[in-house]
Amino acid sequence: MLFTHNTLPEAIRLQSVAVLNKHLAAAIDLQAQLKQAHWNVRGPGFMAIHELFDSVATEVGAVADKIAERAGGLGGTAFGTIRVAAERSYLLPYPLGVAEVAEHVFAVSASLAAFSQAIRDASTLSTDAGDADTADLLTEISRGIDQQLWFVESHAVPRVQPVAVAAVA
Repeated sequence: MLFTHNTLPEAIRLQSVAVLNKHLAAAIDLQAQLKQAHWNVRGPGFMAIHELFDSVATEVGAVADKIAERAGGLGGTAFGTIRVAAERSYLLPYPLGVAEVAEHVFAVSASLAAFSQAIRDASTLSTDAGDADTADLLTEISRGIDQQLWFVESHAVPRVQPVAVAAVA
């Protein structure tokens, strides 16, 4: 750890940096998965989904930057190379043979959802460890990724589920 005037105890900072690096690897992987989808999507609605995947990739890149900067701010080192990301990402590998819009929407949605859930879990861990600021950052990230998930899933054919209607008195 590098010297910092950050007042969190070093043990908490060490734990937070480890958590942040775990999710930095996944964020870099997720951004690459989105670019893979962006470059290879085909079919009706191509331009809209092609541009959406590029936009989401940009947002995920900003997320990776926030994670890395928090790790650095805590006195740690951000491990953000492609090789480290490939070794450490917890996301499932992206299917390379995917081409149609619906398949990409499904695969990207699954990766976004997995990343967001892991970030929410990490936020809880950070709170429990005593690092409210890292927890707050992770909560902000999960909220943003959930919004990106909504944008992507809006391109899927909706599965209609029955809606319970409350009786009006």
